[in-house]
Amino acid sequence: MQPAASLIISFYNKIEYLKLILAAVERQTFKNFEVIVADDGSKEDIVYQVKRLLSELPFQAKHIWHEDSGFRKNTMLNKAIQQSNSDYLIFIDGDCVPHCRFVEEHVSNANSKIVLAGRRVNLSQRLTAKLTPDGIKKGFLESVFTLQIIFDGVFGGSTQTLKGIYAPRGFVRTFLNRTTRGILGCNFSIHKQDLVDINGFDERYQSPGIGEDTDIEVRLLRNNVEVRMVKNMAIQYHLFHKRLNRGSDNLKIFEEVLNTNVIITPYGLIKPEDV
Repeated sequence: MQPAASLIISFYNKIEYLKLILAAVERQTFKNFEVIVADDGSKEDIVYQVKRLLSELPFQAKHIWHEDSGFRKNTMLNKAIQQSNSDYLIFIDGDCVPHCRFVEEHVSNANSKIVLAGRRVNLSQRLTAKLTPDGIKKGFLESVFTLQIIFDGVFGGSTQTLKGIYAPRGFVRTFLNRTTRGILGCNFSIHKQDLVDINGFDERYQSPGIGEDTDIEVRLLRNNVEVRMVKNMAIQYHLFHKRLNRGSDNLKIFEEVLNTNVIITPYGLIKPEDV
């Protein structure tokens, strides 16, 4: 049976974080989806561990990898798009743990010409250390941990903690999502065709920072794809780590995109040499 969605996890070497993510994936209320670990060149021993983890899961999962040649996340995401077996794609980063209703909310709110944009709670180092795969499987994230997150947001180091409160259906959701914000690369979903129509991710962005997700948003909007928020619905928890170095070249590339009104990047799924 073809899966209703593909959950694409951007990954690089952080195997302990992946264990937490996969524990949360096992707990998803919606079951008909595949997992793709999009690996931007992890070390050989890490690759072995990833393959072993995926082989033990009770659902469809695959690991795709290319050689480590610097930050090539967008290149790997394009490969994941090409190898996905569903028509709907959900993107998360390898340091973000999904709420048990995460996939359900993305799938149930999916529409053509709509990109769903979620948000995340930023966990402190102390709360990140409390998470274990077994605890997540037992529902720790959706139970008393929510109160701990809010408390830590006031007295500790966690931020954006109110975004970790799951909103009931109806007016509350409408109110919380009444304004539109941009796409975060760690939490968005879209019909595959809408990404294919703009030729996927621009592979020139080869460092973290502006451009990875902002570029996609700009080109989707130009192609009449609307951004719709799923804040307090498709919840995820960002695990603590040191900030990554940001590349200055990204801004130059993004300014070029803004100034040329491009919709279909020539540096994406299909390149001139492929034609």
